Amino acid sequence: MKIVTSDQMRTIDHRAAEAGIATSFLMENAGRAVADETRGFVDYIAGRIILVLAGPGNNGGDALVAARHLHEWGADVSIYLLSERSPQDKNLALAKQHGIPLAFMHKDVRYAKLKNILSTAEVVIDGILGTGRARPLEGRFKETLDMLNFERRRRPQLITVAIDIPTGMNADTGAMDQSCLKADLTITLGLPKPGLYSFPGAGMAGKVVVADIGIPERFSRNIKTELITSEWARSALPARPASANKGTFGRVLAVVGSENYVGAAYLACMGAARVGAGVVTLSTAKSLQPILASKLTEVTYAPLPETTKGTLSAKASSAILSILPYYRVLLMGCGLGQHPHTRNFVRNVLTGLPENPPVLILDADALNIVADMDGWWKQLPTGTVVTPHAGEMSRLMGLSIEKLQSNRLEMCRKAAAHWGKIVVLKGAYTIIADPVGRVRISDYASAGLASAGTGDVLAGAIAGLAGQGMPLFDAAVLGVYLHAAAGEMVKREMGDAGMLATDLLPALPKAIRELKEKRD
Repeated sequence: MKIVTSDQMRTIDHRAAEAGIATSFLMENAGRAVADETRGFVDYIAGRIILVLAGPGNNGGDALVAARHLHEWGADVSIYLLSERSPQDKNLALAKQHGIPLAFMHKDVRYAKLKNILSTAEVVIDGILGTGRARPLEGRFKETLDMLNFERRRRPQLITVAIDIPTGMNADTGAMDQSCLKADLTITLGLPKPGLYSFPGAGMAGKVVVADIGIPERFSRNIKTELITSEWARSALPARPASANKGTFGRVLAVVGSENYVGAAYLACMGAARVGAGVVTLSTAKSLQPILASKLTEVTYAPLPETTKGTLSAKASSAILSILPYYRVLLMGCGLGQHPHTRNFVRNVLTGLPENPPVLILDADALNIVADMDGWWKQLPTGTVVTPHAGEMSRLMGLSIEKLQSNRLEMCRKAAAHWGKIVVLKGAYTIIADPVGRVRISDYASAGLASAGTGDVLAGAIAGLAGQGMPLFDAAVLGVYLHAAAGEMVKREMGDAGMLATDLLPALPKAIRELKEKRD
């Protein structure tokens, strides 16, 4: 599903108008969709006291249409107009014909009417401002939202529904005004907007529903940013032919783990195995192999030579380079640590890769090590995926976390293009971008995944999928989807407090099975 910025949505609307699709047709569809979704969200509609806040422009027009339908279905609807509308406004005229009570802000002394209606309302529909508003709220808009937010605090049971985006939220970045409405339900029109999947604004949107309002798909065909859907994930699953052998599903070499992070090695290797990799080989310090062998019984091993102090010796990099031709994927970084010997080892491996290297997945400590290499991206092969969280991404880019998080989508897109690498920017609503401008966004944000080791599972899953011969970008996107789906599966069973990274491992093949069963 395409995700569009406010400018792109305006362009699509303009193209629709040029194609003869009337704005009134789209507005009727939008308002009906808002009414339908509102009806489905609340327990009942007949007799419900609903306040519809209608601002200027199309957002206010959508609100008027929604009010009419809700009134027809038996709701006790009142409309409060924050701006004067044209005397030729068809939807305002229809609202009057239906006998829906109307109140006008410019005639409302000290907001007396608004306060009176708001005090008894059970549902409030926010049709004040749509995606075009990026300036700070002020005047009547700010004062109205402040009253609404106060009423929500006074009466937590008050249900708020936002049309397209909550008023006060930046549709493109997720930045929010201090007076931004906190919605329980947001019905975004036509196509979803990036700000709905970026904090802090995402935390104000509540449940997000995308409403089809009749805009032909061809008008958004060239948009390169998309939401990851289960339909796409199902279509992308690698084939599992009955005639296969372990070599069919690829060989993954995982250079991971260290004395202080033994668990990372387990999680990364099992992440690769649980998504279906044929052979996973763990290459870690020789002294750790006996410790891990009792738990990692399904992997093979390529122990690395050590110094007398237990750090990787100078021979470790040549040991890795000598076996690389036997593997389709090289995963490096999970729990490696940053001892000076380890740093030298990582640099030596990366700068010594053969002319036709395996797919390279870099995570965690490997990213922090390459961040100190001048022009690091120039020294890595084209077929590379980097999987940073915000802190690692800030180091790779040389900017503050605050700057990065202010517009994660564009930062990730620009980094992928500049570096010529696939970037998986982890976190709530993980973003995947490639050098040619394609971007995919996960619609999952779960506190359950905010625990140690879950990133190691994700890196392993991406490596395991790439090992099966998937296109590298698709492997990264599907890995993110399955990782999040596994997290949701575990959350449903036990909640998100106390969820462990190991809980994700058996859930990964279940998530794959669930996708396949829906297809079958």
